[in-house]
Amino acid sequence: MDRRRFLSVGILGPAALVTGAAPAAARAGRRGFGFTADGSGFLLDGAPFQIRSGEMHPARIPVEYWRHRIRTARAMGLNTIALYVMWNQLEESPGVFDLRTDRRDLEGFIDLCRQEEMRVLLRPGPYVCGEWDLGGLPPYLLRDPDIRLRVGSADDPRYLAAVARYVAALAPRIGPLLASNGGPVLMVQLENEYASVGSGSGYLEELRRLWLDHGVDGPFYTEDVLAQAESARTVVGGGAIGLSGGDAAAIAAARRAFPGVPALAGEVYPGWLTHWGDDTFQGRGNDISAALRGCMEQGLSFNIYMVHGGTNFGFTAGANADDLGGGYRADITSYDYGAPITEQGVPTARYAAYRAVIAAHLAVPPPQPPAAVPTLTGDDVPALLPEPYASLWDNLPGPLPAEPGAAPRPMEAYGQNTGFVLYSRRLPGLRGGRLAAERVHDYATVCLDGRYLGTFARQSLPAAVTDALGIATDGPPPTLDLGPAGGTATGAPGPRLDMLVEGMGRTNTGLALADRKGLLGPVTLRDAGPLTGELTDWRTTLLPMDEPFVASLVPGVGDPRRPGIFFRTTFELTRLGDTYLDLSGWTKGVVWVNGRNLGRYWQIGPQQRLYCPAPWLRAGTNELLLFDLHQLRPRPVTLHAALTDAP
Repeated sequence: MDRRRFLSVGILGPAALVTGAAPAAARAGRRGFGFTADGSGFLLDGAPFQIRSGEMHPARIPVEYWRHRIRTARAMGLNTIALYVMWNQLEESPGVFDLRTDRRDLEGFIDLCRQEEMRVLLRPGPYVCGEWDLGGLPPYLLRDPDIRLRVGSADDPRYLAAVARYVAALAPRIGPLLASNGGPVLMVQLENEYASVGSGSGYLEELRRLWLDHGVDGPFYTEDVLAQAESARTVVGGGAIGLSGGDAAAIAAARRAFPGVPALAGEVYPGWLTHWGDDTFQGRGNDISAALRGCMEQGLSFNIYMVHGGTNFGFTAGANADDLGGGYRADITSYDYGAPITEQGVPTARYAAYRAVIAAHLAVPPPQPPAAVPTLTGDDVPALLPEPYASLWDNLPGPLPAEPGAAPRPMEAYGQNTGFVLYSRRLPGLRGGRLAAERVHDYATVCLDGRYLGTFARQSLPAAVTDALGIATDGPPPTLDLGPAGGTATGAPGPRLDMLVEGMGRTNTGLALADRKGLLGPVTLRDAGPLTGELTDWRTTLLPMDEPFVASLVPGVGDPRRPGIFFRTTFELTRLGDTYLDLSGWTKGVVWVNGRNLGRYWQIGPQQRLYCPAPWLRAGTNELLLFDLHQLRPRPVTLHAALTDAP
């Protein structure tokens, strides 16, 4: 999905057949999924088949709720689930794949679809966008400073070699699930909206050939915007096309422009993404009833993006920026998306309306939705008050060896994918001046001998926030005042400068996709006498803030005046239920419940509540842990039943 552009519905260019590849239409008479001879529709085991699909991503849903969400989609009258595969969730380190544990079990999710009599549209990328960190590409690719992403082997063989490894790992699991082998997978999408960044068919055909060489013979399809695809002439041999934002009229336009090429409304948007700092949750006013009615009346195929959004747990949320990397805006933790099934699986009023539209055209009415999941509120658990528990500064791992004369390097250069990175060095003889930082990705709190100086933020923030937190807004580049005499220690080594950088979501679309995290530009001193100039010789400490690190925290806060504190409390439960933790009194940080990372919170909103699913709670004692970049004193955390109180 191309989140940057709001263009008309798109299709791919003429799908000329590739030598040696049987067209999907030729398979119409045998078992499996294919296309009619004239490309006007789809066939399943030789019979006409309308794809009525809703998108949901297993990576964004607790495993224990997979079946519940699939059943809720089926009860809306759908017969298919579309899903992205997040490559970076499956291969965090080069060649080390995990396709089994927790929300990575792709085969398990697809088998549940089969059990619930639902078909599957599989969207394995390798790039997916999806408001997911780096669009689903693994951050380890960014270790190479000049790597090119989303290109063919002629443009960057390193990238396509990594893609080939990914396909080789995934294909043996996908092949048996294809409709031609009796499985639920109807089609496999190649890449995602490639026409927004590239042109021609070369890269797409290389991807197609990789799948074919590993025994996955499709059929394949692509997703694009009409104006972009017509200009870029992206083609996949013998494939179908998905139309971003499509409806019946768009499919008709595609049929006129490209006769013989099957088309579906591949992404029909009931909502939209939301960034930190937006005034409200976006896309809640969308109503796709007319689009659904048009497709149902004409028997046309569609996919609702999203039917159920879920949650960007942990550090998985993406971001948007312009093609030069400016105008950065990070995505919120919730992926509710204004979908007809909410983040916690509740059917909305729009769900009922869409269900009625679809059911009116079905010979057999859809089943009833499953029972709602129980919830917890403040009536069940009194307000929680996490107390200072541990200081980050008292729990730092050892820094990496110093690199004399070197400028700071991003976390990817050291093999870290997400979290924070600390850059430190001494400033001998410092007697004042200003600190300037260019290209901070994405949020850096600065201390001098433990005294908080202020923050560099990549994203533009409201004046009330910048004033309250001392966020540098002058420049470019922005600067922070070091004070008349630096820190409190005046020994020979000089005061210690610490820049703690949070890497927020990597951009997930556009030409600035290679979004590395940490300090990417020079850090300099101004008006600092002999020290004036660029700072090098940094000591770098990696802080992925993963579960092992959090579990190993040593209690104690040596300096309660220095921000960077973990707060903790426990609470008792006699029954379990979904809940939302209200963090509106806190500033900016991350929350864990029983060791599970719920995601980021940020005072700028619009999200103030983080979803905590019941399966991550337990009867008896539960632990709540927060890491706040600014907070020094505890604030209450209250429980609510929904993301907002709005209907």
